[in-house]
Amino acid sequence: MTAATAVLSITGGTTGVWRPAKTRAAAPPTPPATAEAALIQAAKARAPDAFSRLVATHQQGVRAFLRRLCGDHAQADDLAQETFLTAWMQIGRFDPKSSFRAWLCGIAYRKHMTARRSWLRGLKRDGDWAEGRGESVAEDRSRERVLLHAAMGALPPDQRAAVALCLAADFSHTEAAEALGLPLGTIKSHVARGRAKLLDALGGSDD
Repeated sequence: MTAATAVLSITGGTTGVWRPAKTRAAAPPTPPATAEAALIQAAKARAPDAFSRLVATHQQGVRAFLRRLCGDHAQADDLAQETFLTAWMQIGRFDPKSSFRAWLCGIAYRKHMTARRSWLRGLKRDGDWAEGRGESVAEDRSRERVLLHAAMGALPPDQRAAVALCLAADFSHTEAAEALGLPLGTIKSHVARGRAKLLDALGGSDD
């Protein structure tokens, strides 16, 4: 099995299209640090089976992070596919002293920001701001979910990413700072301010 075939197979088959399971399955348990380190080392040696196991462990978390960032499940799944393809190609650069999931989320965040800049350029070029503003929300969602979705979308990109990692994905502030390439104090500020904005949008308080 070639490296390219291995990457395509773990991201949805020979077509390379990401196809999430129809039913949500629990994410595989995160392997112990020593076991994950061994898998990373094997993946660096271009062992596709080892990388496949890393993807199986982390793909649900990466997709959930991207879905919170962009509010579009189809786009999030496409970006997740790009994230793991990039990770496969760049895994030789991964520092074993770092957190692997933070490294993956850092790649995912940069993919999102690149896609977002491209989207904004397209809107400006086409003069189609009205059609592009906002994110579609299913009619049957609860009012609270609609408000939360809108409030997340209104946060600045870095703040939204920090909130998605620390409040939704249970990242520590240190891990989030590593993933996003931001100072620890900035992450703490983003999380605090983002949380306050979300609570305000939902009519809650910090008390």
